[in-house]
Amino acid sequence: MKKISLLLLLIITACDSSDTELIEIGSKETEHLNIENFPHGLKAKNIILAVGDGNGFNQTMLSRIAIGGLDYRLAIDQIPNLGVSSTHSYDNVYTDSAASATAWSTGHKTKNRYLALDIDKQELKTITEMLHKKGYQNALVATSSVVHATPAALYAHIDSRYKYDEIADQLVNSSIDIALGGGLKFFDIESIKNTHYVLLDKASLNDTYDNQKKIIGLFDDDGIERGSNQPTQREMTDFALKHLSKNKCNGFFLMTEGSQIDWAAHDNNANEMITEFRDFDLTIKDLINFVTKNKETLLIVTADHETGGLQILKQKGSSVTIQWGTGSHTSIPVGVFAYGPGSELFNGMMDNTDLHYKMLDALDFKNLNNEVCDL
Repeated sequence: MKKISLLLLLIITACDSSDTELIEIGSKETEHLNIENFPHGLKAKNIILAVGDGNGFNQTMLSRIAIGGLDYRLAIDQIPNLGVSSTHSYDNVYTDSAASATAWSTGHKTKNRYLALDIDKQELKTITEMLHKKGYQNALVATSSVVHATPAALYAHIDSRYKYDEIADQLVNSSIDIALGGGLKFFDIESIKNTHYVLLDKASLNDTYDNQKKIIGLFDDDGIERGSNQPTQREMTDFALKHLSKNKCNGFFLMTEGSQIDWAAHDNNANEMITEFRDFDLTIKDLINFVTKNKETLLIVTADHETGGLQILKQKGSSVTIQWGTGSHTSIPVGVFAYGPGSELFNGMMDNTDLHYKMLDALDFKNLNNEVCDL
């Protein structure tokens, strides 16, 4: 009996040891950003939606601790309006990125794997399609491929997020004016050069482009591998914003995704997740500064779902102990952070479908004129 008890103790100890991890507490001074007070009731001209794929409250908290310490404040921490969003899909307590992104893109729940289709496979109008008819330009940025689920929910109507070749065809013929990310292997480059400026390396982001064609940047075969020759989310977003800010359209909609926060969380790789989050937060810092200066742009930061069931258990010396609960998505609610005109609409508890209608309300969509902005 004693031998069995000892064996059980050894198994439990081994499981505990393998299931927990120590992450060192960082030390860095907070960079305080200039945050404007936007009066309630203002309407926005532009919207920027920043999505941290798989990023829950504890992913943010762990990144904060690892980057700067217990009292450090990230850029995301300085956004003044905070809401909380549920994320379930039509028929499942847990969502995938396709159903979740469809929720805020169209305002409708759907089945996991569906992109901008309802449960009967009928097409749903996306926010980019709606805004295109109001004279807006639309752009997306992702560190995944541009045909991955979250960006694809802005333009594709298909019953499987994994039909990448068909999704790529739909992107080329969509209302997306700028698409930056990975996914080169899904496109026939020669066939789209008549309609798109094709960017294939980081250096091309330093060039200027007129509005005679759309822009597509394909910087890796699939997701963008991190490296000195590859653009970061921050760099791609900066390029998109500069180009959108020059247009003479009625406004713009930009979605920028830190896609690989999710991938690291699926792998239960805390250090990689923190690295991906750092780039995401630097992107948010630039977006906050843009909103403060521009004053006509609403910034919303959220996640499609939480991944990994991350727990921060206790402090042990100069480190914190963490534990992952799963290698998949969870139903844990995610944060919705908002800054700029109309940001007060995003306070409190909401469903992810509510984001769609709140964004339209912030733009005063019902009073926008029907017109198309010619490139």
